[in-house]
Amino acid sequence: MKESRIAYNLDDTRKIAQELAAEAKPGDVICLNGELGAGKTAFAGFFIRALGADCEYVPSPTFAILNEYETPRFPVYHFDFYRLESPEEIYANGFDEFLGGNGVCITEWAEKVEAALPARRIEIEIRKNFCFGADWREFILERKGETN
Repeated sequence: MKESRIAYNLDDTRKIAQELAAEAKPGDVICLNGELGAGKTAFAGFFIRALGADCEYVPSPTFAILNEYETPRFPVYHFDFYRLESPEEIYANGFDEFLGGNGVCITEWAEKVEAALPARRIEIEIRKNFCFGADWREFILERKGETN
């Protein structure tokens, strides 16, 4: 089932990320999708800082592909697949080694590697509409592969 959440400003986006971080557990895979400028990196930053990472700024790992963060609860592996030319490239970057481990994977541009993603994951599509303001976003969350 999909859930839609609206953020009217960055503080609302922060709250949505904090709520997700509060329930996160090792092994989770969070997939962020949306067009350029949708707010994937901002959301990831709010999520990572909500877990207690000691950083003021969370940059996009566009060129590094992976940034790692230590938090008091567990490590966070922040991936960005924007620059990948084929899904097979994720294996060269060790993505599969982080899945189901002791940390949380948060991925930007996850739709580019959908075939490699685990069945159990949280997908978040981020939509923007500047008609409602520069910081307005719709977050469509779907928990896949979970049984109730």
